[in-house]
Amino acid sequence: MPFYRSPKSISAFDAKFEAQKIAFAPIAFQVTRCLLKFNLLAYIDQAKGKHCTRAEIAANCNISDYGAGVLLDMGLSMGLLWLDGDQYRLDKTGDFMLNDKMAQINLHFIHDVCYQGLFELESSLIEGKANGLKVFGDWETIYPTLSELPEQAKKSWFAFDHFYSDFAFEALLPLIFQHKPKQIVDIGGNTGKWALACTKFDPQVKVTIMDLPGQLKVALANAKSQNVEDRITGFKCDLLDKDTPFFQGGDLYWMSQFLDCFSEAQILTILENTAANMRPDSELCILETYWDRQPFEAGAYCVNATSLYFTAMANGNSRMYHSKDMLKLISQAGLYVDQDIDNIGLGHTLLRCKLKP
Repeated sequence: MPFYRSPKSISAFDAKFEAQKIAFAPIAFQVTRCLLKFNLLAYIDQAKGKHCTRAEIAANCNISDYGAGVLLDMGLSMGLLWLDGDQYRLDKTGDFMLNDKMAQINLHFIHDVCYQGLFELESSLIEGKANGLKVFGDWETIYPTLSELPEQAKKSWFAFDHFYSDFAFEALLPLIFQHKPKQIVDIGGNTGKWALACTKFDPQVKVTIMDLPGQLKVALANAKSQNVEDRITGFKCDLLDKDTPFFQGGDLYWMSQFLDCFSEAQILTILENTAANMRPDSELCILETYWDRQPFEAGAYCVNATSLYFTAMANGNSRMYHSKDMLKLISQAGLYVDQDIDNIGLGHTLLRCKLKP
């Protein structure tokens, strides 16, 4: 049974403790970041339980005894650390925070991109606007201005975006080239990583990236650096404009982690425009992470949390969807799902769609 179909098996005492963790969650987050930033977790890990008193940790990590004390004490309460006599040691959660790439990428994304702006979550929900984005600039949505983000925020945004999509590439490429497409249309191609992967997988395929001018500039520069500028071309468009020009007659249209950037009404418009420009034998492949399709509860937690990034920081009206909502929109756009594959990469689902007869 899915985790959300029954109440948690937890005592009232433990549930009350969980409530306190939520109340103090911003402090726990920043303590974790500082334990990493000042290398306290790394030092404790490398020391293997020796020379790990508070004073020794402070001296070796160039932090005051007071600073080490408040961070280490909270680290104990959070379960990142445990005390072996007077020696601090990493607990399992601390080990994952230090060494797990996903945890690191998620933490930096939240801190560098979302943390300050999430203060505006309440107003974003009320107004339907990404009010948190104003910490970076007077922008309506984040997408046209990604290249203008502060360097660290931009680095963390792309690291987060690419980590989840790149993880699925190896399994996806054979599926995408199952019917040997000659012309792929990459809708929302971003920096062109998927287009480049396609040209490496098939030396004959041509890829057209449909995106905003700012993203296309980066993607085409990357294609040139890999000497495939003759096979990767750009098609400028604004997919929020229902009258935007659209590439016609591609063999396979590709949307990866793309539709979650739009509201349901906008998704329907995009899918209808895509369907209107497909040939009868064209395919549309949609790759998304649906919260109800996650194989583990931790995955659903991360996916649902990411929805609030869209609310406060990205555009104010999109989210990570339930798969049934997406299937309904696909059908309304005149398409049907010919193949439905779960558990690709880190909880992705591939929907291979065709035009209804």
